[in-house]
Amino acid sequence: MDVTDQEVDSLYKRLDSEAIQSGYNINPDIEFTRDLIQGLIINEKRYGYLSCPCRLASGNKNNDLDIICPCDYRDTDLVEFGTCYCGLYVSEEIISGKKIVTKVPERRPLPSKRENSASESEKLNVTALPHTVWRCRVCGYLCAREEPPEVCPICKVAKERFERFR
Repeated sequence: MDVTDQEVDSLYKRLDSEAIQSGYNINPDIEFTRDLIQGLIINEKRYGYLSCPCRLASGNKNNDLDIICPCDYRDTDLVEFGTCYCGLYVSEEIISGKKIVTKVPERRPLPSKRENSASESEKLNVTALPHTVWRCRVCGYLCAREEPPEVCPICKVAKERFERFR
């Protein structure tokens, strides 16, 4: 699939702006980062969503919500390794050279485990709360309301990235 420099520039600027506003850093290796962004654009054209270019997407958005950029594993990877799995986001420690980049293990459970964890959380029943508590699967933001927000106020991911928090 063809990706234009203009498409890469546009998404690069958007991701960088959103990262800065949310307290994150895009990888300063511009060539590497542009290659990742090209992969995101290819996946968006292929599947209709920005799935991580370093993971195999199923093509079913509901099955892939955890790997839509920014993925659900980004923050944990940043805390532990200073970079996310694909290397698009990096910590200040990496940028400043206080920490070196090491291999980040795949945190994404196998499909059978993802299905089981979802069904386990469905079994929990909290009825004492007047509103549903929603949790952003990317950054952990919590809110109590009838529906999740359209966009996470912290990390800017869409409504579908929220889960019921119990």
